Amino acid sequence: MTIAHFKDLCMDATDALRLARFWTDVRSGHLVDLGDGSARFDRAEGVPGTESIWIDPVPEPRLGKTRVHLDLRLPTPDPTPLVAAGATLVREPDDDTGWWVLADPDGNLFCAFPPSADGGTGVARPTVFELVVDSRDPVAQARWWAAVTGGRVDVSGSAASVVAASGFPWDRWVFDAVPEPKTVKNRMHWDVDLVDRNPAKLVEAGATVHREPDDVISWWIMKDPEGNEFCAFAPKER
Repeated sequence: MTIAHFKDLCMDATDALRLARFWTDVRSGHLVDLGDGSARFDRAEGVPGTESIWIDPVPEPRLGKTRVHLDLRLPTPDPTPLVAAGATLVREPDDDTGWWVLADPDGNLFCAFPPSADGGTGVARPTVFELVVDSRDPVAQARWWAAVTGGRVDVSGSAASVVAASGFPWDRWVFDAVPEPKTVKNRMHWDVDLVDRNPAKLVEAGATVHREPDDVISWWIMKDPEGNEFCAFAPKER
């Protein structure tokens, strides 16, 4: 039974508008300046999917390892346009990996993959195809989120993926095995829309409530079984 629908993705940034401009430059989409220091990236019309990325200003710098990141598919086997837009190249493809690791202007890592064997993405700019989350127990995490969002689980080596989750705009939601536990707040998190307009079933399933709606926010801030933050909205609240 689906408890919630995947809604959208959120990033923290010391300079939210700068980070939003970067993602707008490298992706096919539109920048929406929300007028309060925050911004939103909306995917362009005609590009498959419906994802939005909300980028919110925070006072603290990024600390620790990036535990949630995006995987991009390049239209050509060349990450130079990403670097020209403001990314930093961290790692080239080598004998162990067939992709580039880069950092965005706020220091968040992401991966860029060459075109797929079927001829590429079909668009002129990079496209997101995976959301990747570090995990101590990838299978358990994938099963939990699949149960919450109505998806199915695929296991491959040390990683487990949720496929066909309700509302999820990309190919796969990957939980990748890492040895270390989560120790600091994630700089990237996802939002969900609740089916029953309250988080009781999420709590029953194993989530915890970190913050209730109050005079400042109208949604719940929650944590999944491994402590990853996410926000839960009653339908049509945002």
